Amino acid sequence: MHDRSRQLLQESDDLHSDAMEGARAGLNDYVESARDSIAATAGAAAGDDVAALQTAAGLENLAVQAYQMALALPAIGGPQAKPEVKTFTERTMAQHSEQATAFNAAVQRLGGKPQTGPDPKYAEVVKQAIPNIKTPVDAVGLAITLEDVAAQTYVKDVGLVSTAELRQLFASVAGVGSQHKAILLLVQALLKE
Repeated sequence: MHDRSRQLLQESDDLHSDAMEGARAGLNDYVESARDSIAATAGAAAGDDVAALQTAAGLENLAVQAYQMALALPAIGGPQAKPEVKTFTERTMAQHSEQATAFNAAVQRLGGKPQTGPDPKYAEVVKQAIPNIKTPVDAVGLAITLEDVAAQTYVKDVGLVSTAELRQLFASVAGVGSQHKAILLLVQALLKE
């Protein structure tokens, strides 16, 4: 099981790295294209794209907060934590932070306001769940929910954004979220051992 968890962790790192490499290029291409479009038209599509990017940044910020909370639990971030669990949590939190930064950079370059706080809709879900988190398994369950929400949101955004670059970006980041969810299901099983 531990070899498989290390393999999944490496696969997650690779998938995230590939997605972010494509995201940086795609976001840069998109921003340049959107700037030209805004100059030539009313820019309604760019406004919708900015809103989608802001939502994405808010979801990523919320994930960072949830993983920070999880790392404060002894069985996830403390000395008795299983190394695979702690490593996955730290790396995944860093990946979400990087994704939020990338989304917000695109928002700013398009003249929008960065989303530095958590997504307000799902922040309320987390707020309501926190009093019920009594064990690391509960915390992982919340992280599974957040990864699922983010992946579903990005899949939905694929059909809403205006350019191929953004569609590709949201599709690749949805894949990262799905991979995180799969690994979290493994983490949940490890914590129940």
